[in-house]
Amino acid sequence: MSRALPRRLGLVAFCAFAVILPFGLGASTLTTATFVVIAAIGATGLNVLTGYAGQISLGHAFFMAAGAYTGAVLGADHGMSAAVWIPAAGVVAAVFGALAGPMALRLKGLYLAIVTLGLVFIGQHILLNSSGISGGPQGRAFPPVVIGGFDFSPGQTLQLGGLTIDHDGLYYYLALLILAAATAFTWSLRRTRSGRAMLAVREREAPAAVMGVNVGRTKVAAFVISSALAGISGALYASYLSFAQPTQWSLILSIQFIAAIIVGGMGTTAGPVLGSAVVFALPSLLKHLPVSGDLPSIAYGLLIVVFLVLEPRGLVGLAARLQFPPSTRRRLSHEDKTGPVRRFRTRAQLRARRLWDRQFQEQ
Repeated sequence: MSRALPRRLGLVAFCAFAVILPFGLGASTLTTATFVVIAAIGATGLNVLTGYAGQISLGHAFFMAAGAYTGAVLGADHGMSAAVWIPAAGVVAAVFGALAGPMALRLKGLYLAIVTLGLVFIGQHILLNSSGISGGPQGRAFPPVVIGGFDFSPGQTLQLGGLTIDHDGLYYYLALLILAAATAFTWSLRRTRSGRAMLAVREREAPAAVMGVNVGRTKVAAFVISSALAGISGALYASYLSFAQPTQWSLILSIQFIAAIIVGGMGTTAGPVLGSAVVFALPSLLKHLPVSGDLPSIAYGLLIVVFLVLEPRGLVGLAARLQFPPSTRRRLSHEDKTGPVRRFRTRAQLRARRLWDRQFQEQ
């Protein structure tokens, strides 16, 4: 109980900070924060596929585009409420994920990554030549969120007592609510039979199959969940932008999400949120530097390399490691790079290893 109490207090403090954050930010900073929260929804989905099930995908932008244009067709072309087209965006993207999932049955590792990369280019080609859906190369407008009497269009505000929430704040809180639901879902998922099956497939497919895990169904389920959250994230992202072109759903966008889960910590609950805060806030930070070139793309590559080499468990692993004395941190760091030792010399070392693994898994 005493070990769980600090984590619970930290969670309450973080939630309170996230709720009051918009009231202390300027317009441009709040816009960045809104994009970060929307992106964290998609990163949470990719974390299920890559962090839980161990399947590498570079096609996340494709599933986001599927959700975005589903929202555009239903919301703008047919005048449906956001209460309909936001869930529909997740459903349509999940259907595409179910169709793409069987590829993971025959392919894995680099080969699966290359095939999912092909989805991005196929999707861009279809969208560039489907002017009725995407508007063609010129792009199209996307509908604002309208749910009952709540209108999230630019210029609209919401009065709550003495507080005024503007257009950016409305999108921020809507995305925050969906992110909280997605995070709670993925947190509980890893404690279910399906979640444990994904973790077993990630570690070793053959032993998992011997233990009775349906490897094919587990991989497809991971693709479906990941794609559904990507579709919802894409629909909110396009709606918040109000206008988008097919070229925006590119490989760079997929790499951003890969970088987010690596920086935050793959396979953890808080990792996608922390990684998104770092990765998707980078363009706003780097634009103030007096340096020419595509700095964000370079920064994404550097972040991936640095964290994979120096801290494979990401920011969550770094935070957990700092809870131990320096001597224990050095030993655990060595074990992370060379593999855990089979026999510990003392019971204290065994307890430290178990505590380290448990704290990392519970983040």
